[in-house]
Amino acid sequence: MNKRFFLIACALVLLIPLAGVAPRATAQDDVFRVAAVAPSATNDLAFSQSMYDALLLVQEEMGEDKFQFDFQDGTFVVDDAAVALREWAASGDYDLVVAHGSQYGAIIEELAPEFPEVSFAWGTDVNTFGLDNVFAYSAASEQGGYINGAVAAGLSESGVIGVIGPIEVGDAKLYVDGFKAGVAATNPDARVLVTYIGSFSDVPLATEAAETHRANGADILTGSAQMVVGPIAVAKENELLWFGTQSNQAEISEKAGVLFQVYHWEVVLRDIIQKIGEGTLGGESYTLTLENEGLVMEYSDLTGLSEEQMATVTETVDALTEQINAGEVELLPMEATPEATASS
Repeated sequence: MNKRFFLIACALVLLIPLAGVAPRATAQDDVFRVAAVAPSATNDLAFSQSMYDALLLVQEEMGEDKFQFDFQDGTFVVDDAAVALREWAASGDYDLVVAHGSQYGAIIEELAPEFPEVSFAWGTDVNTFGLDNVFAYSAASEQGGYINGAVAAGLSESGVIGVIGPIEVGDAKLYVDGFKAGVAATNPDARVLVTYIGSFSDVPLATEAAETHRANGADILTGSAQMVVGPIAVAKENELLWFGTQSNQAEISEKAGVLFQVYHWEVVLRDIIQKIGEGTLGGESYTLTLENEGLVMEYSDLTGLSEEQMATVTETVDALTEQINAGEVELLPMEATPEATASS
């Protein structure tokens, strides 16, 4: 055997064990990579934007040379999300695969056991399915809901407040229930009109529900999910006040906007990234709260309220935040009765 042929043969022998192995990109360039799917647009001013903004913030903190992410938005169809999630998991290119939407839970429960070396996260829920490579996350949205309700009750002149909910599940329901509790604690005589439209994205239907509330005397509106752009428009056109959740909607609500409960998922992402770096791929759940600053009450800088009114709003928010963090407020007192869990 000549020397050249021997060297080639040795090289081939060394390469054979590596055939079919796709080393993770992070092992080569030390970049933490995330792939995320979400049901609506990154600028929906609600649920999907809250996660997109969090990923951007983490990228800013860590630097683009250390943190990169792919975000597939507008994936409301669960089957389409399943395709993307499977491709990402199978590629081995990502440190974390995120399914941002409670409708994706069944997909994660099926995929995670197939890819035990891939870390998954999903929400809003606290169920990890007992799997060591699944993180779950949720939001105690009843906390900001309670504060929004209390402030709204103090500002309402008609004593009628309209709520437009998407589907009566998860953080959307918690927000509405907390809002109702906050109103009741502040003004027991106030009427809270709640309509669940059965959709997260049906803007025309949400607009119709908001118009109905206005016709019934509501001078304040609130709601959850990406369809709130419709009710916000109703509030602006009719000089009503608007209270929001999930994302800061000050720019679109303009003078109508007062107060927003904003989700800061970076609180969760930071810990998940650290856990993965330490070798923990899942098995833990997280909840955003006012205390851990995953929930933040943000004021509109475009509001039409007077300085005196906003001073009262600020005092109320500060006092209630302190009381909620101390466990001194019963956020969901009506949940103890079966009637309270029924659709309004």
